[in-house]
Amino acid sequence: MTRIVITDDHPIVLDGLKNLLNSQGSFSVINVFPDGSSLLEALKSDQPDVILLDINLPDISGLELISRIKTLSPDTRIITLSVHNEYPVINSMLMQGVDGYVQKNAVGEEIVEAILAVMEGEQYLCAKTKAIISKKETRGLQAVPKVTRREKEILQLAARGLTTQQIADELFISSHTVDSHRKNLMEKFEVKNISSAIKLAAEYGILSY
Repeated sequence: MTRIVITDDHPIVLDGLKNLLNSQGSFSVINVFPDGSSLLEALKSDQPDVILLDINLPDISGLELISRIKTLSPDTRIITLSVHNEYPVINSMLMQGVDGYVQKNAVGEEIVEAILAVMEGEQYLCAKTKAIISKKETRGLQAVPKVTRREKEILQLAARGLTTQQIADELFISSHTVDSHRKNLMEKFEVKNISSAIKLAAEYGILSY
């Protein structure tokens, strides 16, 4: 029996996946979690065979969560369930070592196939993810930039329309320091202005946690 944990902050998704997987003779959904923190706490005492993981949770970024899962439960297979179809996001998750990447709008059969494949030691990509990877361009971002906590704060405040001086006042730092962070962010996102960096950060889910 393959022991499965599902982590997703949408109750309807949780219920649907649980019913789908429990209807399979060889699967058992042993727990479901709405956020990363409760998942990590549970992993301290019980390690499942497979985790189906939404990478856009309200409390922890997908990349950080995957790293912490691997520390707590290195033998557990991780299949990400994602609304993201951007190559940098997919590539970042694969580089982080996930065993499978499945789009949330994939058919149920692909989720079942993914679990069977990763339990055999294979990496699984749903059909839509394979198509995205096959069409990737060599130009542009190849992975989601890693931003510091301070850089994320500045992105969030800039997204609210605050000026450099207003951000400096809000964070109790100098305007020169804010400008330095903005420049670093533009370099990381490979864009020419902070608005474009904000747009990409929002698309990749960086601003949502």
